[in-house]
Amino acid sequence: MNNIILITKREFLTQVKKKSFVVLTLLAPILLLAFGAVIGLMFKANESHTKIEVVDNSGLFKNALKSDDKINYNFITEADPAKKVESLKKSEATDGILILPQLNGSDYAGFEKNTQLLLNTKIGFDTKKMIASDINEVLKKEKIKKLGIQNAQLEDLDKRFSLTTINLTNDDKEDSDMAFGVKSVLSMLLMYVTFMFIIIYGVRVMRSVLEEKNNRVVEIIISSVKPFELMMGKILGVTLVALTQFIVWITMSVIGALVLNTGFSSIQKNIPGADEEMASKFDIVEMGTQISHSLLELNFPLIIFVFIVFFLLGYMFYSSIYAAVGSAVDNETETQQFTIFAILPLMLGMYGSFSVMNNPDGPLGFWLSIIPFTSPVAMIARIPFGVPAWQIALSIFLLLGTTVFMIFVAGKIYRVGILMYGNKASMKEIWKWIKE
Repeated sequence: MNNIILITKREFLTQVKKKSFVVLTLLAPILLLAFGAVIGLMFKANESHTKIEVVDNSGLFKNALKSDDKINYNFITEADPAKKVESLKKSEATDGILILPQLNGSDYAGFEKNTQLLLNTKIGFDTKKMIASDINEVLKKEKIKKLGIQNAQLEDLDKRFSLTTINLTNDDKEDSDMAFGVKSVLSMLLMYVTFMFIIIYGVRVMRSVLEEKNNRVVEIIISSVKPFELMMGKILGVTLVALTQFIVWITMSVIGALVLNTGFSSIQKNIPGADEEMASKFDIVEMGTQISHSLLELNFPLIIFVFIVFFLLGYMFYSSIYAAVGSAVDNETETQQFTIFAILPLMLGMYGSFSVMNNPDGPLGFWLSIIPFTSPVAMIARIPFGVPAWQIALSIFLLLGTTVFMIFVAGKIYRVGILMYGNKASMKEIWKWIKE
């Protein structure tokens, strides 16, 4: 045990004393937010603003077809159709001409058949769908008017129904749409972080083992310590490095949520000359307040506990596999045939957990969060939505037992493989090392 502690301490201190570790730990949350902002700007930059000239022969669309930030409708009178089409080919100010024919009575099928959109550029499928939807909305209102329904009645028909849900198993708290959205985003974030860091830190263990093996340093080290002690020391050392980073990030996240909650509330109260109605129109402030309130209503002690426990156990489980792989091969190229056994279960758990958003207590989410190979990712994805205590306890028990067993198996492979040089290990040979 003393040897394991010494190796763990050495691995931990070697990593945390690096300037790159300190910088990455402090800047990673900021870089993550910046990355998300860049992705958002990329989508925004690719949005199109389509300019459409409209020839309305029916007279129904003049004041009904409204422009927005994506599509601009400019109504014109049709002069010479042939000249207009010819000028459209050379025009840079207009993307297309929408020709709406005369509506004869209730011949909507004929109207649809004769409606044309002439373009001089390519438009996206969503843009075409939006134009069709705008036309359909105007025709829908015209049909309803012919049925004798007034505008006030029409608006009342279109009014959305808001359903209030109260979760009796969660202290009778209201489950709002904003709260569900926050839980979904937090679930995906925790799931991706766990998936990525298990792989990143697992590969770090594998490379460390492979490097010491190729440099023959391990021959000197195991003259003083047992191979199993060396393997466990490396795994635990890198585990503490990951845990340190997570503690810093969790602390920064909680402080950030508290600051946002206080800051947005303060901004809302201090809007110059604002009453409650005006403050409610300040969308950004209101949304920020709702998000911060939804975050603070979550059971963060339980979420943090489950996140840390499942990350650590999942990391130790998969890192033991990576350590065994690193000891069994001579170069990184050969690791590809074995690391697939670690990546596939994690991917299965991650992509399977997308169903958790729609049904957190469904059978797929339940079994993915119980089976040890997928539970490190799936249980973390479920926890923001609430998980019964017995399921958490059962999952931890199974994952802990499987992790101990995997460390034992990996230790047997590591003990033999760490001293094997110039011999490409096969599955048959590895199985022989485990049996012996």
